[in-house]
Amino acid sequence: MNSNFELKIMATNWGFPGTVDEYCAKVKKDGYDGIEIWWPLEKKAQDELFGALKNNGLEVGFLTAGFEANYEKHFKQFTDMIDAAATQNRQRPLYINCHSGRDYFSYDQNKTFIDHTIELSKKTGITICHETHRSRLLFAAPVGRNYIEKNPDLRITFDVSHWCNVSESLLQDQQETVDMTLPRVDHIHARIGHPEGPQVNDPRAPEWDGALQAHFSWWDRVVEYKKKAGKRLTILTEFGPPDYMPTLPYTREPLADQWAINVHMMQVLRKRYLS
Repeated sequence: MNSNFELKIMATNWGFPGTVDEYCAKVKKDGYDGIEIWWPLEKKAQDELFGALKNNGLEVGFLTAGFEANYEKHFKQFTDMIDAAATQNRQRPLYINCHSGRDYFSYDQNKTFIDHTIELSKKTGITICHETHRSRLLFAAPVGRNYIEKNPDLRITFDVSHWCNVSESLLQDQQETVDMTLPRVDHIHARIGHPEGPQVNDPRAPEWDGALQAHFSWWDRVVEYKKKAGKRLTILTEFGPPDYMPTLPYTREPLADQWAINVHMMQVLRKRYLS
């Protein structure tokens, strides 16, 4: 292992009911290195966020995206958000994770998102990754492969749960595509998906061991690449709340404790990759 290897494990605020101060305090207490959060557009929210990060000694990674259906409006929304996140001088992010483009945009339209982020990354030195996420440009393994083959500088946030869900498999028949993807991964979203959904109800349950071990086999290889190269890897524990978290009918009571599962994943990942 190259001694420069570094692992940072981040917490999501997805589903957290309290304030940003309460969130950051809980993240710190439970042993995370930092948080991943959407870039706040309002100055007041930015002030609250950077204050909470400083008070708790936390690192940060930003999420950015566009949401408009029209390509031109969408692209401007995306570039305005990511440019602001990358050039602000309050706290340098470990990375920026992009929900990039749309599955219904053309290849050439989606490529503009990749081109913009490659140039921005070179200009700022910030790691910028595109997430393998449903509804976005890397929504499925064969589609992702096309972008990978044609864009050699593309860097990836590997949320493979989406690819499992879209392909209705654990990607056994797309090993070549997975092999092509893993060396390009700089950030991982550590949620366990399965052939029928993007999130198991509880990764500690024995019935999900096959899916769990499949995900670990992919993540292990990413860690191996980073350890050999002496580079940083960031991982977000990203089990989500309802309706990602399966619930009981009528009451919509979650089948498991989202926060506890994410803390469990953080502890397992740290033990597995740093021990």
